[in-house]
Amino acid sequence: MIRLLCSKENGWYISEFKSGHNHPLFVTCGEKTHWKSHRHIDRYTKDLVKQLRDNNVGLGKVFSIVGSFFGSVENVPFTKRSLKTLCRKLNKDQSDSDAMKTMEILAYMKANDPDFNYTVQLDEDSRIKTLMWVTSRGCDQYRYFGDAITFDTTYRTNLYDMSFGLFVGVNNHFQSIIFGGVMMRDEKEESFKWVFQEFIRMVGGKHPQTILTDQARSMEIAIEAEMPNTVHRWCKWHVLKKVKESMGVLWSKNREFKMEFHKIVHHMTAEEEFEQGWQQMLDKYSLKKHPFLTQIYEVRHKWAKPYFMGVLCAKMTSTQRSESANHLLKGYVPPGCPMHLFLK
Repeated sequence: MIRLLCSKENGWYISEFKSGHNHPLFVTCGEKTHWKSHRHIDRYTKDLVKQLRDNNVGLGKVFSIVGSFFGSVENVPFTKRSLKTLCRKLNKDQSDSDAMKTMEILAYMKANDPDFNYTVQLDEDSRIKTLMWVTSRGCDQYRYFGDAITFDTTYRTNLYDMSFGLFVGVNNHFQSIIFGGVMMRDEKEESFKWVFQEFIRMVGGKHPQTILTDQARSMEIAIEAEMPNTVHRWCKWHVLKKVKESMGVLWSKNREFKMEFHKIVHHMTAEEEFEQGWQQMLDKYSLKKHPFLTQIYEVRHKWAKPYFMGVLCAKMTSTQRSESANHLLKGYVPPGCPMHLFLK
């Protein structure tokens, strides 16, 4: 045991020493990092960790990056557990007063973009139920290219597990353009009605000629109510994916059936030709009583190519553009992200 005291001249001197209290010193860094003194993270490293976490960098990568500043991971003067504790604290700090921070960001965006428009729907407890926005650029582009749009709500990477939907279209170069975005706590019929009503209001009242969505029944009812003159079509990719899942062995093992099915779906452009080919396929493979094929045939006007003739779709037959934009966000927005960071 050694005791140091401060002298009057602001120096140090040993006031006590007992050799009997000695024990072997730790040798490896792994042993040293369990001391309390190795749990401290300096403010510069904290700032670096905060920047990395704000940019969706995983905990393992954060530790590796921090290690590069100290020469190697073995030389990092704190444990990985200490880093996890810091990250948990950062997540908590970010989620505190989330609604207030969200409103501040919306106000900031409005100040820098006077034509930026947003609307908030609250529930009976005055909590945010739906949040929707349209930028001035999105509004301008909608005036020119808003005749055919897709809408998809598959993205759920945020703190409240809210669905995120994007209204997407294409410009004159067939590049994807985003018209507006919405965060929804539920996907009920009334919620979709509010979303479509507010979207049309914010983009100037013009209804699209065509809208492509997935097969959600609540969305279909809302479109019929709020956009009665808009042609509603289903994403063909979703329909074909379900065919693949429901056909089982016939799809995976029978190459001839798969080729015939693709020919009917992708290459037949006349309604009569499509219906005749479909019936022949059912007869040939004894599928007349197949429940899924019967179901999708009854709603063929929603997804089959011949029924798209004369309908402006701007070469879009699926919600892939909306889904791609949603997927792109995962590279920027960390899982469990609070609303204000997601919006930012």
